[in-house]
Amino acid sequence: MVVQKTEHKSFSSPDERREFPNGHADVLAVGEGEVGRLVFEPGWRWSKDVKPIAGTESCEAPHFQYHLAGRLAIRMDDGTEFVAEPGDVTSLPSGHDAWVVGDEPVVVIDWFGATNYAKPKA
Repeated sequence: MVVQKTEHKSFSSPDERREFPNGHADVLAVGEGEVGRLVFEPGWRWSKDVKPIAGTESCEAPHFQYHLAGRLAIRMDDGTEFVAEPGDVTSLPSGHDAWVVGDEPVVVIDWFGATNYAKPKA
């Protein structure tokens, strides 16, 4: 990525908000890409709340994320499973499910997967 100009944006007024059951994605178009703030409420699970929108068996959006709040369990299609917590950084290839662990909302900043996240499959 080459930075061509100075930009300053805030998630308090996102360029786009994508609502889905038990959460939302706020997306900012910055430079040549997009960055998203994903918020998942307790009870959220990708395979229950976003799968019907995506139209795929598992999440096909790759992610590069910083976890701000809450605990997020992630299960890759190969069976690998772990829990991401505040302060963690995750790099996830396509092919996974995820769900909120506990009673605290999950908030992540995603530098790679926001472009198509929770958009209907074309």
